Amino acid sequence: MAKLKKTNLQNYPRIENEENQFYGFFDESKITPHQSIISDKELKNIIKRAVQTANVKSSRAILNIKDNISEQEVNKIYIKEGKALFRYFLKYCGDPASTAFDCINQHYSKIAKEQFRNRTIQKERMNSGWRYQFIAKDTAILSKRFHSISDLGASEADFNAIVLEIDTGRHINIYTSVKNRTNTMGGQDWPKAIRAMENMAQNDKNRTGPYLCVFGIAMEKGQRNIRSEAKTGMPYSFNTEVWLSDFFWQFFSNINYEKIIKAVLDILIDEKTLSSLNIKVPDDLISSFGNECRKYGVIDKNGIFNDPYKLVDLFCGKIKL
Repeated sequence: MAKLKKTNLQNYPRIENEENQFYGFFDESKITPHQSIISDKELKNIIKRAVQTANVKSSRAILNIKDNISEQEVNKIYIKEGKALFRYFLKYCGDPASTAFDCINQHYSKIAKEQFRNRTIQKERMNSGWRYQFIAKDTAILSKRFHSISDLGASEADFNAIVLEIDTGRHINIYTSVKNRTNTMGGQDWPKAIRAMENMAQNDKNRTGPYLCVFGIAMEKGQRNIRSEAKTGMPYSFNTEVWLSDFFWQFFSNINYEKIIKAVLDILIDEKTLSSLNIKVPDDLISSFGNECRKYGVIDKNGIFNDPYKLVDLFCGKIKL
């Protein structure tokens, strides 16, 4: 890590030994330790609630069809979702040229199933993000290490953990944003996200004491790092750290990463959670996707993609939907 400048530094306890690989990082040894060990039963209850709450906020399945609706209503949903899947296909095609090339001589049903699977995975990632945010917050509360844990209600951070410095008793505010993995955000997004979280911390009228901003990475092994500019090697902020899963989970929950993940797996098995690999794509939804392809002239009478150049026009927005 680059030598610390004395300007713009928050005066929370930092590791002062310059020989330490984490010199200048937050010094955990100078704050209140965990006061409680969470039992297996308590952990599973927390995870069960987190899974249920996450499912409400971001459904694992694309289709949310109630049991008591008519076949006609179900069919309307399939048609609507087939159209939505076609627009998803256009919006998230990645490389328009490569995608159009891959579609040549392929039946629309194959592409529809592939896109349905991709969209399900995308929703599942969102669901996981909510789940691990709730687990981190609730285990932190039960660990009794923190003076308080509060939701922020802001997009920049998921919760604020206040911990006490042992010698002084002053508040250290840890603004935490939980991400699944470091690649959840692109390289160009990190400086903007860091600035946004620091601005929020600086302007928090309820804050007393120094602040630390943390991006907690729920599912990527490792300890800690500070994001820096590629050319200069200078940190985007000396007050913002990235805590990978080995440090993140131990700090907040007093439970190691592997145990958290295995406990989540236990709950998914116990709750008989439906795997995205086993979700069958309804035939009517696939047909609706095919009708959209036919409407915009990218498949022939046999349902085969036969005009990659027109497909590129759709990807690039030349043809309006």
